[in-house]
Formats: sequence, C-alpha cells, structure tokens
Amino acid sequence: MSQAYARDTVETFSIDAALKSEPGKVGDDVALYFAGQRHPSVAKTMGEFATNKKTNAFGKSDEAACQRVFLSAVLELQERARKEGGNAVINIKSNYKGELHESATDFTCGAGAVVAGVALKGDVVTLRK
Repeated sequence: MSQAYARDTVETFSIDAALKSEPGKVGDDVALYFAGQRHPSVAKTMGEFATNKKTNAFGKSDEAACQRVFLSAVLELQERARKEGGNAVINIKSNYKGELHESATDFTCGAGAVVAGVALKGDVVTLRK
C-alpha cells in the first residue's frame, strides 16, 4: 500500500449508535453482550472466536465507515454462534491490531483514507433460558 494512503486513525465509537445505524440488520436470535455487561448464566461454551473486518471508507466519514464495518463484524459473530449452536456471544471486545479494548459502550475502529477496520473477539455460548 502506498504511503500516501497511510493514515490510520484509531478511534472509538458508540456501540449503541452503531447497532442502531442500520435498523433490522442485526438479528435478535443471537444475543450480544459486550465486555462487562451482565448476562444470564452460561449453559455451554463453544469457545472464543475473532473477526477482522474491513470496509471501503472512501468518501464516508470515519464514523459512518466504522459503524458499517462494526455491524459486519457483529453479524459475523452472530453467524458463528448460529453455526456452533449457540444463542449468544458474550464478553465481546475490540481487538484492533492486537490492542484489546474492553467496553460495554464503545468499540475501537481503525480508519484510513480508503479502508476502515474493526476486529472483535467474543465467546460463543448457550445461555440458560
């Protein structure tokens, strides 16, 4: 990649705002619990899974690009939970370039001139009903 496009600003954005940025996009069949959020007790753990998503940021604000790629990462975690037979992803944290950021309210996103990236980690589980 050319040095001319080397801007890589790491910012944090609101999880809630990102989840609401595209209503109906995130399924409600797989519950999402971010780091520190209380959840029902775990019946079964399928393991920790990670995502690393990128999106074209060209012509978008950092926030818009980061929200879009965050949703993409969340959808990937939900898909993994469905595949593993889980009904929730708990302890979700940002893991941008190996920097763990644990928060129930915001996520970390790397925004460049052309690409925005979000990496998330979470535990796929079955919660007791």
